[in-house]
Amino acid sequence: MALESSVEKSRSNRKVFEGLVVSDKMTKTRIVSVERLTKHRFYEKVMRKNSRFVVHDEEGASKLGDLVEVMSCRPISKTKRWRLVRIVKKAPAGYVAANQKEASVGGIAG
Repeated sequence: MALESSVEKSRSNRKVFEGLVVSDKMTKTRIVSVERLTKHRFYEKVMRKNSRFVVHDEEGASKLGDLVEVMSCRPISKTKRWRLVRIVKKAPAGYVAANQKEASVGGIAG
């Protein structure tokens, strides 16, 4: 009993964030962008900051544009220290097609 409660306490210390899947081009791996608001130390202006996390998605359930919840975990590879907990909200139906269209327009023309 005591061992189980200590395991529960140690797992509750893990960081949990919600973010947007910005890349799903790798197998079992997603890039998730987490946005947060911070105040500048001197000017006190509220700024938006983005962090990109490499996330392990075992089933490959998340797709580009999904809002997901990620949790810190043991190192899985050189850069993967996060795992997918759940998909909070699926991306709209036309999100992927629109995003691919922007990428082809914004590309370097030969």
